[in-house]
Amino acid sequence: MAAAEPKPPAGTAAARRLARGCWSAFWDYETPKVIVVKNRRLGIVYRAVQLLILLYFVWYVFVVQKSYQDSETGPESSVITKVKGITSSEHKVWDVEEYVKPPEGGSVFSIITRIEVTPFQTLGTCAESMRVNNATCDSDEDCVAGQLDMLGNGLRTGRCVPYYHGSSKTCEVSGWCPVEDGASVSQFLGKMAPNFTILIKNSIHYPKFQFSKGNIESRKDGYLKHCTFHEVSDLYCPIFKLGYIVEQAGENFTQLAHAGGVIGVIINWDCDLDLSASKCNPKYSFRRLDPKHVPASSGYNFRFAKYYKINGSTTRTLIKAYGIRIDVIVHGQAGKFSLIPTIINLATALTSIGVGSFLCDWILLTFMNKNKVYSHKKFDKVCTPGPSSGSWPVTLALVLGQAPPPPYPCSADPGQAGRLQGEGQSQAWAVPPAWPCPTSAPSEQMVDAPRRGAGPGLGASEPSQQDCALTDARALAQL
Repeated sequence: MAAAEPKPPAGTAAARRLARGCWSAFWDYETPKVIVVKNRRLGIVYRAVQLLILLYFVWYVFVVQKSYQDSETGPESSVITKVKGITSSEHKVWDVEEYVKPPEGGSVFSIITRIEVTPFQTLGTCAESMRVNNATCDSDEDCVAGQLDMLGNGLRTGRCVPYYHGSSKTCEVSGWCPVEDGASVSQFLGKMAPNFTILIKNSIHYPKFQFSKGNIESRKDGYLKHCTFHEVSDLYCPIFKLGYIVEQAGENFTQLAHAGGVIGVIINWDCDLDLSASKCNPKYSFRRLDPKHVPASSGYNFRFAKYYKINGSTTRTLIKAYGIRIDVIVHGQAGKFSLIPTIINLATALTSIGVGSFLCDWILLTFMNKNKVYSHKKFDKVCTPGPSSGSWPVTLALVLGQAPPPPYPCSADPGQAGRLQGEGQSQAWAVPPAWPCPTSAPSEQMVDAPRRGAGPGLGASEPSQQDCALTDARALAQL
């Protein structure tokens, strides 16, 4: 007697069954099933969600954002500036060559409004500034010869000398003397500064659309010689008064001139190139860029020196300048109709409308009091019958990728098969007997109330004989 083959372990058998099940499920096909639920509240939610999505895409995406256009941001830009005007301080008259730094006329420049002057500095030895750390002393022992403080004004000599004024003493340094704090004189240049005029010449170019434009009107009647900027009447006269720029930035001119600050002149070119070029106009805005409420970083100043010789020795005048720095910033965006972004956004809008169905399905299958009935109606599993050999309609259905049709129409009456066989039809195939109809129809309507006279199965509905009639072999062959 042959020995029985050993059975595989239970775990191996379970793994094989799982693998076969996954492989079989991989080739399943899922198709939506249409169920009409007669529930007014659910219908209101569904239509409301669809309406909100539709309004979002129509109003915000297409009207506000203009997503039907191809866009380009960051235009190629050039800026040329020119300042004109004169002012005076306590000691002299200042012209534009002296108070504008740098003089090249770029997009960033400074207008000096107050200075602290330390004249006649020469190389020598003098008392260190009291603002420098560990600069005060009582005797020479408190000063270390050769010590160099990075925040100081020179190399220490090791001597303790009297300060420039008062009874205090500081360590002596070798450098440019006298130091800034000991002999500086303050001068205010801001008396006439609000009337300075600033010409800002700007040209932009969008290479994607080959579009260029400037902010100056092309006129030959000397228009720029007697105009100043006005947002309505003189938009293309980019000549601004310094006082107007500071006022539009919301600042006090006197305070800003004493402490200094940074003002941004922002030119925005937002152009809809579906319209004419005359509709593409610059928009100007002004705001302060440095944090004025932070004492450690507010204000603006810088130092420079003027060198000359007196009796053969090099002498300089050190100037600490406070001023208003102007930063001209240009940005913008141009858009023009394009078919590709239009199709993409339309497809996104149509796809997003399906969110309403997903939300209502979730409510239907989670919160409704008959969710199990709805779930039973919504999800069906259909197994196709095995093909019959020698039936060419079945072979045709397999080639078309459809489920094999039954040999002839299904019938709820098993006696119908005998009647059909007795009719003597001239067909090229035999008609086998019918099988029972399936218990669920492909499309049903559901009412959110139990049917009158229904039994315990609230969701079960008897399919009509017309719905369960399947296509016969001759109708399939006519495909």
